[in-house]
Formats: sequence, structure tokens, C-alpha cells
Amino acid sequence: MKRLLSTKDVAQFLNVNEKMIYSLVAEKGLPATKITGKWLFPRHLVEQWIETNTINYPEAASHLPPYQGLLIIAGSNDMLLDRAISLFNTLHTDHLMVFGNVGSMGGLRALRRNLCHMASSHLLQDNETEYNFYFATQELDVMPAVVNFCKREQGILVKKGNPKKISAINDFARPDIRILNRPLGTGTRLLLDRELKKAKIKGEKIDGYNKEVHRHLDVGLGVLAGRADAGPGIRAVADVLDIGFVPLRWERYDLMISKERFFDKGVQLFLSLLHEDAFRKLVNATSGYDLELTGKVIYPAGNSSKGVEKK
Repeated sequence: MKRLLSTKDVAQFLNVNEKMIYSLVAEKGLPATKITGKWLFPRHLVEQWIETNTINYPEAASHLPPYQGLLIIAGSNDMLLDRAISLFNTLHTDHLMVFGNVGSMGGLRALRRNLCHMASSHLLQDNETEYNFYFATQELDVMPAVVNFCKREQGILVKKGNPKKISAINDFARPDIRILNRPLGTGTRLLLDRELKKAKIKGEKIDGYNKEVHRHLDVGLGVLAGRADAGPGIRAVADVLDIGFVPLRWERYDLMISKERFFDKGVQLFLSLLHEDAFRKLVNATSGYDLELTGKVIYPAGNSSKGVEKK
């Protein structure tokens, strides 16, 4: 079993007064559970919480080398992005595009540390309308260029036929429901925790809340195999696995690109690919995606929607 800390232990760990711990639980979402009337804190979740809320990082000791054919993207995983990367590598054999599945927050941190050319992100802001801007300004010294990759439908993955009759996040509080979850720092986890808060449901009371997997597909496979009744994920996974889906919202899934690397040849080739028929055909057999904004520059406003290779 994971180590549990007392209020005093956490106060010492964070070097704050014990009274501050209660404020951090109520106001900042410090992970905690109440057993026999006392607050207990899973140490590994406290450490994740600290990492997720870290906003200042030391400058990277080194930068990405000049572009020589290796295009690196890190961040939130997506099935359409996986297919687009495969298409890019097929069409542009002199280049190699690779992906690091580290979640939306991890992608922004990788961008800050100059470990990647692009970060994929879908972090919903407090106004529940915009995505990514607030988080980018918190993580990065300079706002990156933001290009939309797609809009996609987020919801709840359930068994085929939805035998447990799950219709909303509120059903996660039922004792007969077991879920799989996504890690802290992912946009999907942020959305789930926001919905649970609105429903006044404590995550630690949900069976399976702390059982985390790293891809949307892994949640779907867990549901398909009967290891869980439900879990947060995108409609595209439900379609591929032929399982059920309960919609929650459409979201904007963006590419964050440092301005220093925006005109790198590989970046421009990939952005141009988003406007080509070969890419758009990837969506034809899968529902849950909307390409209305795909390839358009969201920030800075007023820029051309298509990649322009630097001469």
C-alpha cells in the first residue's frame, strides 16, 4: 500500500504550519482522504500535486540543436495525432517525427525546457470556454504560437450497451461503479476533476479513481476487458473498440510551438500536412473529431492559417 502521511507529516514535508494544510486541501486541491475522522495524505499524490503546481523552473542548460530532420512533439496523446505522425513519416522519408506521451502539462514543461519543437495540449481554463492560454503563460516566459490540431469529443467510455446505465459524472459516486482514470497533468484528468467538483463528488470515494493509465486507448481497453465499468476518454476510442460512449463536451486540442522553432522545416511540413486531403481522409472512418479549426493559428491572432516555410 502507498505510504499515508498525517497532517503533521505533510506540514513538515511542505515546511508550512499545520493550519495551512487545511486551507491547501480546501482551496488548492491538495490530495487527501478522511479515514476515522482524520485527514490522511497519500505521499505519492502529494508529490504529484507539488509537481503539477510548480510554475518556476530553472533555465535549460542546453537547447534543441538546429533542425536536422528529427521533429519532436510531446504532450497529450490522441489517436488522430498518432495517425498524422505515421502519415508524416510515410510522406517525408528524409524526416522523422516522434511523440512523447507526457500529458498536456508535461508537454508544456518539455517545451519550456527546449526538449521538443511542439507540445500538444487541451487544458480547459476556469471560464470553461478557452483552452491552454492561461497554462502556457504560467509555464512559459514567452507565449508560444498556438495552432489548432482538431476539436474532439470528450466523455465517458462505458461498456457496449452501457449495462450500468451510466449517464453522467454523478454516476461515478455509485458503489457499483468502478473506473479507470488518467494521470494528474493530463487535460482529461483536469476535466474529470472539474466535473467531479461541480457534482460535489470526492474523487477518493470513487472505486478506481487512483487507478491511472497513460492513454485514452488504455482506458477503453480496460473497459472492454471488464477491468472497469467506465473511465474518461474520447469518442474516437469508443468507435475503434466498439464500446459505449457518454458525451460531456467538445474540446479544442492545440499544438503549442515555440516561436524560435516555428519556421523549422519539419514544423512547417507538419503544419502544411494538416491542410492536405491525405490528412483529412484519416478522419473519415472515425467520429468524434471536428476539423473546422484544424491548421489555423489561434495565437497570435490574425496570422495566416497555413504553415509558411521560411526562405
